[in-house]
Amino acid sequence: MDLEEELLKIRISQLNSHITCSLCYGYFIDATTTTECLHTFCKSCIVKYLQTSKSCPQCGVKIHETQPQLHLRADRTMQDIVYKIVPALFENEEKRREEFYNSRGFSKLKKGVVEKIPEPKLTCIQVSDDRHMYKYDEKISICLERYHVHSMPVRGSHSKVPSLQEKFIRCSNRLQVDDVIKLLMKRLDIPSEVELTLICHGHELTKEWSLKQVYLMYWSPKGSPMFLFYCFKPG
Repeated sequence: MDLEEELLKIRISQLNSHITCSLCYGYFIDATTTTECLHTFCKSCIVKYLQTSKSCPQCGVKIHETQPQLHLRADRTMQDIVYKIVPALFENEEKRREEFYNSRGFSKLKKGVVEKIPEPKLTCIQVSDDRHMYKYDEKISICLERYHVHSMPVRGSHSKVPSLQEKFIRCSNRLQVDDVIKLLMKRLDIPSEVELTLICHGHELTKEWSLKQVYLMYWSPKGSPMFLFYCFKPG
């Protein structure tokens, strides 16, 4: 017997008390949780608060006598939930950060555009338009391809970047670019002194980004799988 799943509709305002920071009263940005009482705040808010206090601003529990900031942990699950629930929050935050760095003459968020190559042609599985429906530990399909234009030899050898036998991977969209690079290094048996970089849609990726961030910025709405190209980083 098939059981139809009921869809429960909830207003965002009903969830605000669970996804907003009690210090700035805005939605969590870089959600950070204390290890002592498990209360969550924006990273910038709680770090600034603990410069003059040693206790949790929400319940008063002492976090640490001398180094409270060492008892903070990035809460990627909570941040993922907030981005799923609140439409356009992620895109707006990325835009604000870019404007912040540009106004101060920094180029931290600007990545050099590498030479483009033709994108693989295949029939893609279309992604649902309901992009803000939260699913626990949502999965993403990626295809790891060698970037032929930059298949330069490894330092001290004449070998070029090898190809993967198994190119398709399905993993959590919370996985970071750095995690994918480590996986590639292990599978391809590349020495630790050699640096790999990942490219998506002509853009070199920052190691700290999650696959979800990469998808939203450079791949959506192309569908699945998301193609990531790897090559040796020029040194």
